[in-house]
Amino acid sequence: MDSDQKNSRREMLKASAALAASGITTMGAAGTAQAQAHDHPATPGSENASPMIHGSKEQIEYGHRSKYVNSVRVQHPIGGRPSPDVFGKVFHVASPLQDSVGVITPSSLHYIATTRGSFLPDVDPKLHTLTIHGEVDRPLTLTMDELKRFPSVTRLHFIECAGNRHNGKQMNVQDTHGMTSCSEWTGVLLSTLLKECGLKSSAKWFVSEGAEEVKGASSIPINKGMDDCIIAYGQNGEALRPQQGFPVRIMVPGWEGIFHTKFLRRIKVTKDFYMNYNEFGHLTQSDKVLALGEQIGPKSVITYPSGTQRIPGPGLYEISGLAWSGGGTVKMVEVSTDGGKTWNRAQFKNTPQRMAHVRFAYPWKWDGTATTIMSRTTDDIGQKQALREEIADWWKVPFERDYRVPGLDNSVMPWKIAGDGMVTNGLA
Repeated sequence: MDSDQKNSRREMLKASAALAASGITTMGAAGTAQAQAHDHPATPGSENASPMIHGSKEQIEYGHRSKYVNSVRVQHPIGGRPSPDVFGKVFHVASPLQDSVGVITPSSLHYIATTRGSFLPDVDPKLHTLTIHGEVDRPLTLTMDELKRFPSVTRLHFIECAGNRHNGKQMNVQDTHGMTSCSEWTGVLLSTLLKECGLKSSAKWFVSEGAEEVKGASSIPINKGMDDCIIAYGQNGEALRPQQGFPVRIMVPGWEGIFHTKFLRRIKVTKDFYMNYNEFGHLTQSDKVLALGEQIGPKSVITYPSGTQRIPGPGLYEISGLAWSGGGTVKMVEVSTDGGKTWNRAQFKNTPQRMAHVRFAYPWKWDGTATTIMSRTTDDIGQKQALREEIADWWKVPFERDYRVPGLDNSVMPWKIAGDGMVTNGLA
């Protein structure tokens, strides 16, 4: 093709594009357009009926979610205090599990718990240091830059507050189970730092201390520290948020949230167990109750359908929820759609990981009859989530409607579904 032919073809294409843009077509194009319109009628609302979102400096620098998504954290029933209170202190704030998809909780929706309510320290990472001392050969003080020079790990783990309890007065899954969240955490294994310091043979425990007003110090066995604890500075691909302990916190996988000290500034390795602020409340409890503390038992909850939601009518639905265990990895989740008479194995929607949430689902055809649905978990060390009646029997106490589970509450949570599809608390 010579240059004149190329130019002629280029001009023809330009002219055709201009005609098409103005609504005028050539004879051949018109026939094609009419055929396409006849074969594929326009979808209502497909003509760019939605308003366009204009770009902004804020959206470019740090993205916003859609204005049509309104899932938010709310005050948790624990203590009954608003967050923030009149002084600006934050107490307990629950994550909206009923709106969750997948297993990772967005950092902005991760639950919040503070030590008896406190202001958040505004820590300058350039000035912050972490000191490790006590029963070590070489005490160590690290800046944040120095900490980040050590080999890092990235792991998925849940955190759960010991106050994550359910009873018949709560309305939805945010109230019953909203004090747990799961994130991808990045940091340095504590074992790496302890090896750098050189543990003495007398080292049996360590105490972690944060920079809060009320020091959230906890005693943890050194074996746990050498196993899987993480000195975390990252969450879900970015720096920790202030509500999650910026610039650094300790992660104690599988243990209740109070051990995951935020704003971490000091770790003291000790010979003996230290009675800290966090342990004080256990002084009057029996050894049997203490045995139920620290490690979170196997647990699960159905998030859809759950309290205050409504299913529109008989038909096929996917029951969905979250399961986790502080003892290891979730091995199996079972779902009952007849109040616990029969149990059916659910499917995992992601690969279960150690001490992390896993999403489960079960296909269910509802016939419109009132019923109760529930789920239960078994982990890879053989622990099984129990009904409240079974827990009362284990404690050898009478089971009553308002029975309170001692220690950490990992009992099965039932949801009632009425004939009109309305879902309510099955413990009410």
